[in-house]
Amino acid sequence: MNFLQSIPVPVQTVLLLVLSNVFMTFAWYGHLKNLSTSPWYIAAIVSWGIAFFEYMLQVPGNRIGATQFNVGQLKIMQEVITLLVFVPFSVWFLDQPLKLDYLWAGLCLLGAVYFVFRGAA
Repeated sequence: MNFLQSIPVPVQTVLLLVLSNVFMTFAWYGHLKNLSTSPWYIAAIVSWGIAFFEYMLQVPGNRIGATQFNVGQLKIMQEVITLLVFVPFSVWFLDQPLKLDYLWAGLCLLGAVYFVFRGAA
């Protein structure tokens, strides 16, 4: 029996999407710190290489998730995960200040989660 098959679909989906989002965040924003003095095309090529690993996790995450969630639910789940990954990344890796606006954005996303998942099951 495949190890992943013993894990519930929602957990598999969230884990794969969180991991893919870590790669995505580094691909999209990591070059701002690590490659800021390099030409943009070098940053783009490096980011593209990192994004490969994002897709290797995101595609199976969405495919597995689609067996239990609709596309709207998967999208909102991804947006929540994006904010949960991006905020710590921007604060600790990019040395950006923690802003109250992240809280307000999170509350808006909770509203989106409510509307997309209400009546589900």
